[in-house]
Amino acid sequence: MARPVVGIIGNQHLINDEYPTHAGGTMNSEAVAEVCGALPLVVPADPRFVRVEDLMEVCDGFLFTGGRPNVHPEEYGETATEAHGAFDRARDAVALPLIRALVERGQPFLGICRGFQEVNVAMGGTLHPEIRDLPGRMNHRMPPDGTLDEKFALRHCVRFTEGGVFHRLYGTLEVMTNSLHGQGICQPGKRIVIEGRAPDGTPEAIHVEGAPGFTLSVQWHPEYRAACDPVSRPLFEAFGEAVADWAARRQGPALRTA
Repeated sequence: MARPVVGIIGNQHLINDEYPTHAGGTMNSEAVAEVCGALPLVVPADPRFVRVEDLMEVCDGFLFTGGRPNVHPEEYGETATEAHGAFDRARDAVALPLIRALVERGQPFLGICRGFQEVNVAMGGTLHPEIRDLPGRMNHRMPPDGTLDEKFALRHCVRFTEGGVFHRLYGTLEVMTNSLHGQGICQPGKRIVIEGRAPDGTPEAIHVEGAPGFTLSVQWHPEYRAACDPVSRPLFEAFGEAVADWAARRQGPALRTA
């Protein structure tokens, strides 16, 4: 039997500053293939090439990845400033309506970093353009220097709501995570439940209240060493189970009529 398919939302990228591509980090594909047990499929996140309806039929689940460009503030009713950074309006145009459709349909997805922020915006929430500029907040950005291991090193703890989805997933109220983001949730969107926070109060783990499917999203990067990291692996395993369940339900009628 074919593996379930996970669509990995790609980012626009220029090779040698001139050749445009749609790219997905190898870490994301490794996590999907090795931990979820699914087929990773990088999606060119541009409405010129893909439609939400088609994507939902081709893929069983979706991974909304991190990325250097940010969600454009017009998507949550604000004016862009220099602090908001670079944007990818094509990804906005695919990811935001796709998230809303997945929530409604109950089709599983996992949001990471920018993907975490996309989920909040898709549900009507807003973002802070720069967390480190807020009083009492730490610098959550990726260290500018060092090796990849040093940049993805554990930086702070995340504490979960007792009895919540993440507490039940991990069996503990606190985990250590990396931190590689500049923006973060300001106002949570409708039905967004914040279940994990950094020591400075920054939201780090959310889900969509009342959604019939898997909607967990995190502000950190669990795709890093996902197969062996004790925080990353349970999250991707749970996502993989949800994707497999969706694929089995979808294939069920076809198999019965074959």
